[in-house]
Amino acid sequence: PEPGRCAHFVLRKRRFCRMVPAAGRRFCGEHGHEEEQNDRKRIPCPLDPKHTVYEDQLQKHLKKCNSREKPKPVYFVQDINAGSKDVAEIPEKQVPLSSLSIEELQNLIIKLKKASNGLELHLKEQILSHQALQEALNDPKNGESAFKHLKQQASILGNMEKLHLLGPGRCFVEFGAGRGKLSHWVDVALQNVESVQFLLVERATTRFKVDGKHKRRDSIFERLQVDIQHLCLNKVPVLEKKKLPVVGIGKHLCGAATDLALRCLVESYTTCCDGEDEEPAPKRSRAAQTEVAPHKSAGNESTTEDRKPVAGIVIALCCHHKCDWTHYVGREFFKSVGLGAVEFHYFQRMSSWATCGMRETTSKASTSEDNEDQTKDTEEHEQTLSRTESGSDTLQGILSVEERKEIGCLCKRLIDHGRVEYLQQQGYKAALQYYTEAAVSLENVLLTAVPSPSLIPEPTI
Repeated sequence: PEPGRCAHFVLRKRRFCRMVPAAGRRFCGEHGHEEEQNDRKRIPCPLDPKHTVYEDQLQKHLKKCNSREKPKPVYFVQDINAGSKDVAEIPEKQVPLSSLSIEELQNLIIKLKKASNGLELHLKEQILSHQALQEALNDPKNGESAFKHLKQQASILGNMEKLHLLGPGRCFVEFGAGRGKLSHWVDVALQNVESVQFLLVERATTRFKVDGKHKRRDSIFERLQVDIQHLCLNKVPVLEKKKLPVVGIGKHLCGAATDLALRCLVESYTTCCDGEDEEPAPKRSRAAQTEVAPHKSAGNESTTEDRKPVAGIVIALCCHHKCDWTHYVGREFFKSVGLGAVEFHYFQRMSSWATCGMRETTSKASTSEDNEDQTKDTEEHEQTLSRTESGSDTLQGILSVEERKEIGCLCKRLIDHGRVEYLQQQGYKAALQYYTEAAVSLENVLLTAVPSPSLIPEPTI
């Protein structure tokens, strides 16, 4: 062991423990039971058996153990954005994709193509940039990976600017914030704008956060460590007090997290902002909305109850294979084209075929602070499913690599179209577009939504 360090050898890590023992001891508190003169017994912690505690100090330890259940924040509402809990729709046993016969697989592909018939599958390219990132984009210190992240962030900001979402008197909510880089660049873009609030939603603790870089008094950063599934935005103190219009943003928001975020914005937050004691208004059909909206705008009769507290949504989509039928917001669309939970299960698995050529890459050229972002994206966003899902022996005889890629893209667009339909039914003008080149990221589709013209919220300054 190193001088002044614990003498316990950790087999799993193949090195000595690096903790510092007390004066006159050879072992740290965790491994103190190995000292011959120590008669006190250590037992596994009942809250987390990965660490141990002295038996005679158990009660004291339980009060301060990091694994203890902590008080829930005021904005935590159990499963508020989870969606339907009707388990009757979900089959008890789901057969793996690799276990399907050729005939069953072909039938699924036929259903997929039939359901996709008539949909807008060729998305327009809207690859934009923003002045706020020009200096960083031209910095030679940034390696290839950092440059790719910056190009994506610049395009997201460019699309936000095109939708007039970069303005004063708003609260920007970044879902799946991680280090908070996207909010950082939005803050840079709004450096001369007053009354700006940022909420960074992330369920996990995050290292190397960039929150500390924001010294401006005009913008306020707050982290919400909570799963999106349980986040009630209208109970967040700053929104409860200021009633700011919200702009929901996200870069590579994995699978079901996108659906949870959409429901968090356009259902729970919108409904709660209309009044907690009121019953939520029944959903209108798209046809009914089309008929009513012009009448209201023509007569200037729109009331505050009709106005959306969500000014816009800009989310870079990702990892459709992690979607979940329970949380999926486009269930009604799937049912309208004759599909259900079973087909959705297979389509979300097949969606990984669109990126089956993607492999984990680590650029040695990257020397910037974005290395942490690179690691996150490589591990979470740029790996395919296991071989049994993305390239099983069943597929080799009937589908080429290009055909699998085409079918995977079709699955992604079908799932995304369900999200667009959902937003349209909620009174938003939604669209999908390519926001960056495939060479930068194969997950290059951006979902945007703004309220219909008669429902646009007024900024609060």
